[in-house]
Amino acid sequence: MRSRYTAFVLSLDEYLLQTWHPNTRPVALNLAEDSATKWLGLQVKNTKKISEKSASVEFVARYKVAGKAERLHELSEFEWIAGRWYYLTGSDPR
Repeated sequence: MRSRYTAFVLSLDEYLLQTWHPNTRPVALNLAEDSATKWLGLQVKNTKKISEKSASVEFVARYKVAGKAERLHELSEFEWIAGRWYYLTGSDPR
């Protein structure tokens, strides 16, 4: 999760796509075009290993858009494939 957050901060589209599950991965990302978003921090609230091949991470990412503070609170699901964790999907944990 921390590496994916860092990739968002640094606009590393390719890394995000490589760590996204093939069943849910978008065709492309254009993070460099989103220069209005300023990432401020990540708080991992909880992690849970569901099985040998699945896990979840609850986190809050803080950011600003055009000076307005925002936060993304998500429960992310990951799947272990061939020795690597892949982001599968995310939902609002509330």
